[in-house]
Amino acid sequence: MAFADLARERFSVRKYSERPVERGKLDQVLEAARVAPTAKNLQPWRVHVLRGADVLERYDELTPMRYGAPTVLVFTYDVAQDWKNPLEEGVHSGEQDASIAATYAMLQATDLGLATLWCNYLPNACVAELLGLPASERVVLALDLGYAAPEVHPSHLHAQRKSLGDLADFR
Repeated sequence: MAFADLARERFSVRKYSERPVERGKLDQVLEAARVAPTAKNLQPWRVHVLRGADVLERYDELTPMRYGAPTVLVFTYDVAQDWKNPLEEGVHSGEQDASIAATYAMLQATDLGLATLWCNYLPNACVAELLGLPASERVVLALDLGYAAPEVHPSHLHAQRKSLGDLADFR
């Protein structure tokens, strides 16, 4: 699929079938994330793949946002490894790097016929505890991954976009 079509057709899915994600497709999604660019190529992000019934059940206690997805990818970064901007204190790349990797994974999933939902509605510290993360590792987002239920369609908000004139400023 052409990239422009892929970008337009991808939408957030809020109901998944029970069909598991095949390991080969999961590996392709993870590989797309792996090759995503990061600041200074430091690659401070990690992805934690939640697939087991027990961990998904405990995850469901933290957020209602899984919608039955058989797999959840939790993207994190290590604050000791991300790039720090020497020109301005407090500016660093970890969340951006993890978000870029998640975007690559999301678009690859769409290209493979999988559905996703980007989730920030979760208690990050509790998810970190669930995963047993070290103190230096921060949760950025979760990406639901699976096959959409047959009746799923984009929300009414999907096609509502601001005009390019409202978003782009040419100088």
